[in-house]
Amino acid sequence: MKIRPYQPDDLEALYAISLATGNAGADASHLYSDRRMMGHIYSAPYASLEPGLTRVVEDRAGVAGFVVGAVDTEAWEAKLEREWWPALRRRYAAPPAADAARRTPDQRRAFMIHHPARTPSAVTREYPAHAHMNLLPRLQGRGMGSRLFNDWIGIAVESGAQAVHVAVNRDNVGAVRFWRKLGFVDLNLDELPPGRTIWLGRPHAENR
Repeated sequence: MKIRPYQPDDLEALYAISLATGNAGADASHLYSDRRMMGHIYSAPYASLEPGLTRVVEDRAGVAGFVVGAVDTEAWEAKLEREWWPALRRRYAAPPAADAARRTPDQRRAFMIHHPARTPSAVTREYPAHAHMNLLPRLQGRGMGSRLFNDWIGIAVESGAQAVHVAVNRDNVGAVRFWRKLGFVDLNLDELPPGRTIWLGRPHAENR
């Protein structure tokens, strides 16, 4: 297995991994009609707009994991608004806001494309950088996640990252445990909205 910089030919693998891990860490392929919907939100924009901060891990069967992120989350969300969401909004119709409880998974993601949630300022103020990481099951539990993140944080610090945060679905208990082992702590801030997302932060981005 090797960790290496992202290459444009890896994009389809990132889409596939996003789907294969999109159900709180489990396979989400049975939930979505559009197999690219998860990747449109969680991996492809980073690979397309911040390829220098995208790393993949490859084994004999191909690319099986990735880590992506941004040094300045607020600037990143503004960049998505300018350069990423407009084309997708032309492609996907916005579901009616009143039908939230009846939306399919595809419609929920389409709503996110039209109405992306901003990271709470309580998080970005103290932890301006952020990361996303996904590994296929064949790589999990083998120490590869730690190696991949450590590789990413090195290049992120070189790019100016300071404190870093992650957002995790609370149902993904394995991911929550993983980030805590890497020195991330739960952010119990009064300004955080209630919901299924757990926010974790690491005060010092560099490896310790």
